[in-house]
Amino acid sequence: MRASVGDEVVVESGHVAGAVRRGTVVEVHHPDGTPPFLVEWAESGERTLVFPGPDTRIVPAERPAP
Repeated sequence: MRASVGDEVVVESGHVAGAVRRGTVVEVHHPDGTPPFLVEWAESGERTLVFPGPDTRIVPAERPAP
């Protein structure tokens, strides 16, 4: 899994009708975009270091065409 600053992180719940967490990648620790990522969570504004699991997906940010 790879991400860039500005991408959205979505963590699905493992439970039916469970909460979905959404956040924005604010820092990537490796030049190739591999984890961990510093994520700012939308619901709390808290920033945490994320090591994505199988219930996590990255939604690329829209970037202008070159």
